[in-house]
Amino acid sequence: MAARRARRSRHVQSQPAASGQPGLVLANYGQVSLVEGEDGRILRCHQRRRLPRCVCGDRVLWEAGNPREGIITAVLERHTSLVRPDANGRERTVAANMDQVVVVVACRPAFEAGMLDRYLVATELIGASPVLVVNKSDLLDEDGRAAMEQQLQRYRAIGYPLLFTSTHRNDGLGALHRQLRAHTSILVGQSGVGKSSLVQALLPDLDIRTGELSQVTGLGRHTTTVATLYHLPDGGDLIDSPGVRDFTLLPVPVEELARGFPEFRPFLGQCRFHNCRHLGEPGCAVREAVRAGQIDARRYESYTDIARTMTSR
Repeated sequence: MAARRARRSRHVQSQPAASGQPGLVLANYGQVSLVEGEDGRILRCHQRRRLPRCVCGDRVLWEAGNPREGIITAVLERHTSLVRPDANGRERTVAANMDQVVVVVACRPAFEAGMLDRYLVATELIGASPVLVVNKSDLLDEDGRAAMEQQLQRYRAIGYPLLFTSTHRNDGLGALHRQLRAHTSILVGQSGVGKSSLVQALLPDLDIRTGELSQVTGLGRHTTTVATLYHLPDGGDLIDSPGVRDFTLLPVPVEELARGFPEFRPFLGQCRFHNCRHLGEPGCAVREAVRAGQIDARRYESYTDIARTMTSR
């Protein structure tokens, strides 16, 4: 999965003027989308040909076909979108219009810092706000918690919110509720980190909601296999996305990649060479900041790993 910036002040693709009423895509099942109208009704909608495929979180225009079905006539501008390569390496948009990305990792097995950094970079590059959630904190004793806190201090130092949660002990769930309030957030993470348990804890009536969505689609309970948007009881929207085995950034220019590391930004433009890639060139201000302890060496190592992977493609 990767992220990209959407064009501003345009629809997703050039579209003819369309009529219809505003709606919000709660989920997409290929040819069928679940669209919530302004009155709260949820309809099963197909979309007109030549429109870009709708995704969860899209704002659309739609027209009623019958009391339970409609036609999507336009897909409105996406402010942000999360994209991942499909099986053939093509870009596939998972969800749109989130302003906050909640990256969930688990205490055990130990999280892979490189993957976490790729998630965080992707979030930065679309202009959304990252939040880091360490789940299953009940598996840590006092010493383990202290060690994990120390390991993650580099993210806190950057300014990323860091929450420890446990659905078994209800730890940290109040803080997570507050973090999600008034935002459109997407929950992302590897399979097995306990994301589904978190969603259940945040949405106590989840089974009822998924049952209602399944009734509308007529497709059975498939909501765990596609990104699905839910309204949170305390305000805000939560997009639950399927777990992934790995997370891959789509290729971006190296200079753009560097901006995905916020701690690099004060030093960008100060290198000896204007086209410095921060990979060993002389007079590199970023590498000097690493040597001076102003940039964490492990974060810089993640940057070089990502940059070299992209340049080798």
